[in-house]
Amino acid sequence: MTIFDVIVYALIAGLTIFFGGVVARLFERWHNQIIESYIIHFSVAFGGGILIAAVAFVLSPKGIALFPIPVFTLIFLSGAFLFFLLDRFIEQRGGLFAQTMAMLMDFIPESIALGAVFVHNHRLGILLAFFIGFQNIPESFNAYFDLRKSGYEPARILLIFFILSFLGIGAALGGFFLLTNKDAYTAAIMLFSAGGILYLIFQDIAPSSKMRERWEPALGANLGFLIGMIGIKMFG
Repeated sequence: MTIFDVIVYALIAGLTIFFGGVVARLFERWHNQIIESYIIHFSVAFGGGILIAAVAFVLSPKGIALFPIPVFTLIFLSGAFLFFLLDRFIEQRGGLFAQTMAMLMDFIPESIALGAVFVHNHRLGILLAFFIGFQNIPESFNAYFDLRKSGYEPARILLIFFILSFLGIGAALGGFFLLTNKDAYTAAIMLFSAGGILYLIFQDIAPSSKMRERWEPALGANLGFLIGMIGIKMFG
């Protein structure tokens, strides 16, 4: 029954990647540029708020609790430095993949953790699925427009997102079979990802949420973070 739960929750959470992409595609066909720009900026801020909540409440605490300061510092900064290098590499080639990178940086490790913790803590597994699903919708919505700006056609983007939706099942099963009772490895993966995500938030995502002569979109970050707090209160 536990394996079945892992597969179902990982699938439901993963399919929100495709769902967010479909919503973005439908939204793209709507040509009210003022409302479109407003919603896109709000969505970027909202996704950033959820990512910060994931870093604060899900990805970091276990590593902080398990590792001494020098170890968790090294792991966390290694994630940040790797994605600094990747971000520079992509920018030099004209790519706009920050949202896509951020989406995968928390989707994959959280899915691994989902499988690893489900066998011992069903409620934490549900919490992780909750986070993954809520994060994926605004992240894939924003990633869609990242990829469009990089020249990808809508059908190709949706196909990529559909394939990515199923990566979570493999990651969760990998965590279930390989990392159960290996808390240190799971915590290290999550902490490494937290470092990378935090870099991407402040380098690429947060600056993109600012809208000239509009202040309300930034409140989306508060709403995203609030959803994270609600999830912790409900399932943590």
